[in-house]
Formats: sequence, C-alpha cells, structure tokens
Amino acid sequence: MLTAGETPLLIGGDCSITVGAVSGYVQHEPDLVLLYMDGGTDLFTPETNAEGNLDSMGVAHLLGVKGTTEALSHIGTRFPLLEPGQVVYFGHEPGPADHAEEVVLRQYAMCHYPANMVRRRAQTAAMEALRSLEGQQRPFLIHFDVDVIDFVDFPMADVPLFNKGLTFGEAMESLAVFVRSPQFAGLVMTEINPDHMDEDGAGARTVVHELVRVLRESASTVKPLLRW
Repeated sequence: MLTAGETPLLIGGDCSITVGAVSGYVQHEPDLVLLYMDGGTDLFTPETNAEGNLDSMGVAHLLGVKGTTEALSHIGTRFPLLEPGQVVYFGHEPGPADHAEEVVLRQYAMCHYPANMVRRRAQTAAMEALRSLEGQQRPFLIHFDVDVIDFVDFPMADVPLFNKGLTFGEAMESLAVFVRSPQFAGLVMTEINPDHMDEDGAGARTVVHELVRVLRESASTVKPLLRW
C-alpha cells in the first residue's frame, strides 16, 4: 500500500508487465503519460511479428493497435489504455522506414527521442524530453528496459543490442533527470538477465548501486513492489 509522497518501483519480467502497471495506474491517474526508455518501440503485433513474443508488443497493446490481442489490450478498465499523446519514447534505435514498428510510430505521431538524439548529450536530451513531459502537467510513469543500453558497454539485457543504444552512464544520467521531476510517478525496470552478466556479481552490484543513487534524487520516496 502506497502512501502520499511514495512512488512504486517494479523490477522484473519482460516488457509486457508495463501493460499491467499502466492498467492499474490509469484507474487513479487517467491522464498518465508513459515515458518509454527501451531499445525498441514495442509496436509489433501478432500479425507483424511471427515470433509471437509479447515483450515486443507492449505499447501496441496499450494503444489498441489493429491486430493486437484482445485479452491483453482489454485488461484494464478502458480501451485503449493510452492515447498516442500519452507516450513519449526515449533512447530507442529506429528501424528502416518500412519496418512495421516505424510505420505505426509515424501513423500515431508519438513524441520520440531516438538514441542518436541522446548519445553524447544525455543530460541535455533528457532535459528537453522532461520539458515536453512537464509541459503536459501530467504524472508520468517510466518504463526502463535495460536493452536501451549498448550490450557491448554493459552486458545485462535479455535481448542484447550490440553497438546500439546508450552507454550505461548515459542511461543512468538520463534517468536521474527524469526522477527529479515532481511529476515522476513510478518506475518499471525490465529484461535484466543475470546469466549475461559476470559470474562474481559485480555487474549486478553496479546496477543496484547506480539505481539506488539515482532514485535517492527522486522528488518522492520510491517503494519497491516487486523484485527479480
């Protein structure tokens, strides 16, 4: 049970858990904005991704994109759970113009800050995105898939992206900017695979240390609700 001034931290699972988190949030914060820090845009549907992995389809189900699975897209108290203006992307790697996800991204005209706009200027880019978020005067939930981080720089993602995305430092620097906002309403962290990290646990300790450091700067008290 959260009290005034507390924001939840959810750690675990794949990206589809954010659909459940949003479905709970919008019952109390219908104008919630989702800040999506992820290596991809997760706009596939079962029709456009033959592999069928739902962790590549989370935002599509939040938006109720044509071809999504009704059992997931209708889990909340409303449909769709979010409108396009309630999603802001940050740090993703764009695909070719004819890529299925890119087509949906253009169709829905969602605000996005791809990785090439963030690299080597993470704090500045995060401040730009934050001004856009705070301008809406709405609470925002952060989805943070660790595959937004270049696997070559820091190997921990379940689905690695090599020589793409942000450095670990850039990702943490950006996250620190966002959590300081009084409109920060919670963090969902996904897709950590400890089997991809070093055996002595040094990488995991680094992640925990940096996450604690960043969240100490939050405008509210962050309360863990789920651990991996």
